[in-house]
Amino acid sequence: MSVKQRTLKSEFSLNGKGLHTGKHVTATFKPAEENFGYRIRRMDLEGTPEIPALAEYVKLMDRASCLEKDGVCVFTMEHAMAALYGCGIDNCLIELSGEEFPILDGSAKYYVEEIEKVGLEEQNAERRYFTVKEQMEFCSEDGLTKITLLPDSEYNVNLVVAYDSPYLQMQYATYSDKTTDFAKEIAPCRTFVFLREVEMLLQHNLIKGGDLENAIVIVDREISQEEADRLAKLFNYDSIEIKQGILNNLTLYFDNEPARHKLLDIIGDLALCGRFIKGRVIAERPGHKANTTLAKKMCKAIAQAEREDVRPDIDTSAEPLMDVNKVRALLPHRPPFLLVDKIYEVTDDIVIGCKNVTMNEPFFVGHFPEEPVMPGVLIVEAMAQCGGILVLNQVEDPENYSTYFVKIDGIKFRHKVVPGDTLVFKLVKIAPIRRGIVTMRGYAFVGKTLVCEVGEFMAQVAKTKK
Repeated sequence: MSVKQRTLKSEFSLNGKGLHTGKHVTATFKPAEENFGYRIRRMDLEGTPEIPALAEYVKLMDRASCLEKDGVCVFTMEHAMAALYGCGIDNCLIELSGEEFPILDGSAKYYVEEIEKVGLEEQNAERRYFTVKEQMEFCSEDGLTKITLLPDSEYNVNLVVAYDSPYLQMQYATYSDKTTDFAKEIAPCRTFVFLREVEMLLQHNLIKGGDLENAIVIVDREISQEEADRLAKLFNYDSIEIKQGILNNLTLYFDNEPARHKLLDIIGDLALCGRFIKGRVIAERPGHKANTTLAKKMCKAIAQAEREDVRPDIDTSAEPLMDVNKVRALLPHRPPFLLVDKIYEVTDDIVIGCKNVTMNEPFFVGHFPEEPVMPGVLIVEAMAQCGGILVLNQVEDPENYSTYFVKIDGIKFRHKVVPGDTLVFKLVKIAPIRRGIVTMRGYAFVGKTLVCEVGEFMAQVAKTKK
């Protein structure tokens, strides 16, 4: 049975300080359209830049998860990502007033509570999955950390943590998307740290927002009253106590709460693959580096599968849907800048067209005389023109409209294009047209070879001034 995508019914906000920066921040979670995924918008920066919550943007840092794109960073997003994933949300825009998500109580509890208050809205598009087809794994250089991803019909995680500590020697935890109550069994589990690590983290200018209310501090040695008093001063407490190896009198929700929190981190980090997962994770002493490295491998596998799925299966010698004269009727471009020869298919969401590359192209005169290669910028321009056909074909009077591209992002050139090649383009609409703005993803093939792809074309459809 197919599962539909979901988003929030309405927005909500949470306020608090960041764990590492200590700065007060507001995170606002908003509904988003189908196939939007998770995206984070920095409201405190000029132009309010967005970062897709995808593993390809992960930058590994000490004790912190970080997304970085074009110099813009976002920290400590794993608890929020886990809450969205665990609550079954496919699409969400998150507006952040600073560089770091609020740590709150060190868990995903408050995110989940707000999601449950506003509720979910089912969308029309089917949920997108990453179905594991072959074993994938990450193993640290010292061999102590290992994460293995195996094929499975559901999403399951089996985890073990083991530390050199009398209070946390070995713990197990499991998660199943069919039987585990994420909101009750995983979301409330708080982050933890060993006392021996606290001062080191402070010396490295981290956990400025850490206190005894947003982390379980595990004490695995005897401490004197003098040291207890010093720690109380460090955390701005009148006094502190140690109870069953835990600093600050916290009562654990579960005997294996640290292991369950590691489950929370894995769910949040692997959500950065951008899909719901059908597979089994076996994790031994996992951490953010291991989790996000595996998520990057998953992203690459997803991208490869998408490229195979989008490859057009057409006969370029067959009669096209539109010849060059019909193309000219829709596009304002004219030779030598008209770079689409034929259109083979047009629907509300997809267009497939082609460009026959000959030695007579004017750009080959200088690019390059001894080794003619089609400029990459013109391959992208040809794709954009093909995308214009997709947009204008849905307008009643296309002769009165033009398509102006306002953003082109995620361009990858994979193979050179030379005289004699036939470029086949496929443009896919990835979001509904809103306020005259359309967003597409583009691919260019020569035969079965992907030569160029564009992660995002954003264009504005506007009436032509006469």
